[in-house]
Amino acid sequence: MNDPIIGCKIGWHVANSMTGFGRGEASGNGYQFSVELKSVNHRFLEIVVRTPRNLISFEERIRKALHGKFQRGRIEVYVNVAETEGRKRLVKVDKELALSYDKSLKDLALALNTEYEVDIYRLVTFPEVLTVEEPEIELDALWEACASALMKATEGFGQMRRTEGEKLTIDLLHRLDLITKFLQTIAERTPNVIKDYQERLQERIQTLLGEVELDAARLANEVVYFAERTSITEELVRFDSHVAQCREALRSCEPVGRKLDFLVQELNREINTIGSKSNDLEIGQWVVSVKSELEKIREQIQNLE
Repeated sequence: MNDPIIGCKIGWHVANSMTGFGRGEASGNGYQFSVELKSVNHRFLEIVVRTPRNLISFEERIRKALHGKFQRGRIEVYVNVAETEGRKRLVKVDKELALSYDKSLKDLALALNTEYEVDIYRLVTFPEVLTVEEPEIELDALWEACASALMKATEGFGQMRRTEGEKLTIDLLHRLDLITKFLQTIAERTPNVIKDYQERLQERIQTLLGEVELDAARLANEVVYFAERTSITEELVRFDSHVAQCREALRSCEPVGRKLDFLVQELNREINTIGSKSNDLEIGQWVVSVKSELEKIREQIQNLE
């Protein structure tokens, strides 16, 4: 069997699977980024990004980075970040607020006719008297490390999708080969259907007429009518054309999932017509075999990009 990837440039997406996983890490400017990509089947491309709140501005950048690389699937991106070195933090004291707390406590003690002693350690425990100021993060400087981790994750993610896609492609090509053999058998059987019908009709008429001479012209006309009514030549030609298009799509350098889905619908339509028109038990059995393989193909292509 021919390699479905032959002739395609490196990095092009050839019958990719829509499921995959990839992980990448990178460090810079005191931070280490870890990015994970996971995907499942989806009719269209949906990218869901989950980042820490202080890096929420990265979400759109990540979506733009992935949009040009993938066409279908629900891709979930998880971004985790950790400090690799300590950052200088500052403690800020709100003196005005502390004095306000102190005055309020004095007034309360006076109202309750009780003693009041200033306790600075108690005052600093009140809300917002002490706050820790985080140093400002330079997002543009951090994006370089995040983008590097994303690129590594994307490479592994894309490779897994390609590997799985290649396996699916080989399986689909094999099933198309089986279907082609079934259709060849149906095509070879077709002339015998007319011959068998003519013999059965002739025997039936002869039985009814007895010794009366058979009208050969009327018999011929009836056989011709039957042959025209049960002809499946056009359906066989169209079916063969659709199969060829399926093979061509699987060897193309573009996403093929939607196109294959449409072609399988057309193949099912043609084989159903063949089954209904052929009026032959043996052909009917082969039609069932073809429909069984088409259903397996339909299930498989749901996983293709």
